[in-house]
Amino acid sequence: MPSTRRDLGDFGESAARSHLIRAGYTVLDSNWRCRIGEIDLVAQQGGQIVFVEVRTRRVGGPVPPEESLSPAKLRRLLNLADAYMIEANLPSHTPCRIDLIAIDVDRAGRIARLEHVLNAVEGG
Repeated sequence: MPSTRRDLGDFGESAARSHLIRAGYTVLDSNWRCRIGEIDLVAQQGGQIVFVEVRTRRVGGPVPPEESLSPAKLRRLLNLADAYMIEANLPSHTPCRIDLIAIDVDRAGRIARLEHVLNAVEGG
């Protein structure tokens, strides 16, 4: 079982990366940072850039992973996606979206549930 919050997050991001690769995505970047924050994973599916927020929680926690995104975090994800597109010199018409991968981890440290929510953030 991942012991710290950071370990749990790293475990979830690794599981999310594996999930994306198995699903045919190409992972372009992990933990991309700029002055306003961090994008967990940046992937490509066909010609579309996919920004992925990974939320990992322990089973039975007070808030499911899908419900842990505050309105401020949602706005920050939109701004981060824009910043990535600019830094990567991608044309503004490049198709992109923001997905959420929600992961529940059981007491034994196994993934109890992994759900990939497409277009989880409007405007992405």
